[in-house]
Amino acid sequence: MTRETREPHEPRVTDSGVAPRTPASPLRPTRRAVLAAGAGAAALLGAAGRAPCASAAPGPAPAPPTPADLAPYASYWFPDSLPAGTPGPGIVWRSLLRWSPESDPDLAHNTATVPLAQRFTPVPANRTARAGQARIASLVSFGPTAGNPSQGSPTADHYALTHWAYIDELVFWGGSAGEGIVLAPNAPVVDAAHRNGVRVLGNVFLPPVAYGGDLRWTRDLVQRDALGRFPLADKLVDVARTYGFDGWFVNAETDGGDSALAARMREFLRALRTAGEPYGLRITWYDAMNTTGRVGWQGALNPLNQEFFEDRAGKVADTVFVDFRWTAQTLAASGALAERLGRSRHELWAAVDTESRGWDSPVPWDAIVPRDREHVVSYGFYRPEWTRNHLADRSPGAFHLADDRFWTGESLDPAHPAPESESGPGAGSGAGWRAPATAVADRSTVTGLPFACSFNTGHGLRWYENGRAVSDTPWNHLGLQDRLPGRRWAVDTAGERPCVTLDFADAWRGGSSLLVTGALTAPAVVGLHSTRLPLTRASVLELVHSGGSGPVAVEVGVATREPAAPGEPVPYTWLPTGSTSRGQGWRTARAGLGSLAGSTAYALAVRITALDTVPVVWRLGALAVHDAPRARRPAPPTAPRVDAAARQDGNARLRLSWRAAAGGEPRPRHYEVWRVLPDGTRRFLGGTCGTALYLPAVPRAGRERAAVFEVRAVDELYAASAPARTALGW
Repeated sequence: MTRETREPHEPRVTDSGVAPRTPASPLRPTRRAVLAAGAGAAALLGAAGRAPCASAAPGPAPAPPTPADLAPYASYWFPDSLPAGTPGPGIVWRSLLRWSPESDPDLAHNTATVPLAQRFTPVPANRTARAGQARIASLVSFGPTAGNPSQGSPTADHYALTHWAYIDELVFWGGSAGEGIVLAPNAPVVDAAHRNGVRVLGNVFLPPVAYGGDLRWTRDLVQRDALGRFPLADKLVDVARTYGFDGWFVNAETDGGDSALAARMREFLRALRTAGEPYGLRITWYDAMNTTGRVGWQGALNPLNQEFFEDRAGKVADTVFVDFRWTAQTLAASGALAERLGRSRHELWAAVDTESRGWDSPVPWDAIVPRDREHVVSYGFYRPEWTRNHLADRSPGAFHLADDRFWTGESLDPAHPAPESESGPGAGSGAGWRAPATAVADRSTVTGLPFACSFNTGHGLRWYENGRAVSDTPWNHLGLQDRLPGRRWAVDTAGERPCVTLDFADAWRGGSSLLVTGALTAPAVVGLHSTRLPLTRASVLELVHSGGSGPVAVEVGVATREPAAPGEPVPYTWLPTGSTSRGQGWRTARAGLGSLAGSTAYALAVRITALDTVPVVWRLGALAVHDAPRARRPAPPTAPRVDAAARQDGNARLRLSWRAAAGGEPRPRHYEVWRVLPDGTRRFLGGTCGTALYLPAVPRAGRERAAVFEVRAVDELYAASAPARTALGW
């Protein structure tokens, strides 16, 4: 791929955002072109009604201070010196060298709390996916550099990534010379990724000169102090540890340096690695600056850039993102060089540009992940959020349909992939797309009890609790996302394949449910989670499901051994639930797993059988496996308070915070904030994995004297604690 072939399709990125697409200027290349160059339902969900021990609402708290802008945003900085002039509206220029946790007013909102989960690799669902070879890095822009909300926002139009099973590393992409060039990922992204075992890297972006890049920022980054240390290496480690993410993507694209600056950059990377290694932090280096100090994109690992990967003293970066200029020959040579250096060829990410054309991007796949021999290198997607951005209809359902196709392929079934065209992609067809699910083995983190999933994607048109809408406000917050099935959607039937989707028109809990529709001419098996769950005599499996039309019988499948080989059928043991879906309404099905005690559950599934010829509409709202009787509910949070508020015309914006219960078990999965209205009804306002939440719009209810809020801890089975309450006086 050459810069010339990509430029007409690229957006022109400015300091404040993305301008309409225009033909590239020969005098001012586009930003992207420069980079391209370079017990029942209550047991399952813990009904969150008012607890009998709930305390009365306290009196209104004293009026908290009112800052100019209460909304917290993801953090961004310059390394040290700031640009000349004045920042644009909504932009704050900050020096990373002067950052400290104590000086960060949004710290509680930006801190991720979910630990990085351990993953395992099940036997792949199809014969072409490989375990232990190519991996995937994904460079994603979730929002603008400035003004990227820390804790979700009141819209469902969001890149709610769910295909974590195929991703090894996610880079929180962004940065610009007019806003900031060092970006820390926001907490919801990190929490969702960690729950699925995916590392998240912040971004250090030293921009091209054509886009305001200044070589002094490169020199600032690699400056030494009087003792010869690299203070900004220490700062980057402190930021990652404080905010809870996993390392840094370093992208030095500001031209004009020399070999001395390149040597200093390599020494800086080693210092960053040395300081971060005890904490498991990682570095990915982008193929731009080379050992001459100039920016010269190689499209390869070669003698001009290998010292940023491995030098005579050992490892410098964990991985290298190879620029888009690669060819089959340069990737083969790169992999061979990595191995001569004592490293894995799969520690090289071959850049795949999907920003403009998504699954119609022309990619010579055999250069990266050939079908007939070992994978050459790994691959890295640049801007796969195309699956959302290119849509005219950006509703959640339309987005997930496109995203499933991107990751799984045109068949929407990793166990039965569509044939890949040998003639390359046609306009709008995606015929030549080699979906990740057909090349890379999926992974899972479902390894212990209790486990539950309500098929919540982290965004929705409303929020549901026990099958009832308790908020009609659209929302997004990836930290609330469930661990969804990694294989979207593996269906086995001797008859007509039904349509299986994530649906947002109805749900049991959260914003979405699993919907199966179509004429079931034979029983249909829908594969769900790959697991490693130890089963006991007390283990039970519960489903919450509903039917819209076409009565069905429901069974659950538990596999106590894996398939014999990739692509072979999963050997489920089928257990009756004694439940059928007839007409509207949610119901709970329960199957005891005591007969399987002492074994391990390797996979879960449902089998639905039509009881007449009417086309089926069937929803799965929640799934749980746990040992009965249930553990006690989580301890409630303590010391809830309104930290700051702004009131105007009967509406309030405010920041809430609370404290986690000391030593509380079970550990909360997340926290939820509810509004208690004067008539005693409760309305869902939001949730987070941390201990602080910003509420952008709380209207006054009639002539109430104070708005009353409840904060509850929620565990892995969605059981809620007793509430902790606070209030805001009007």
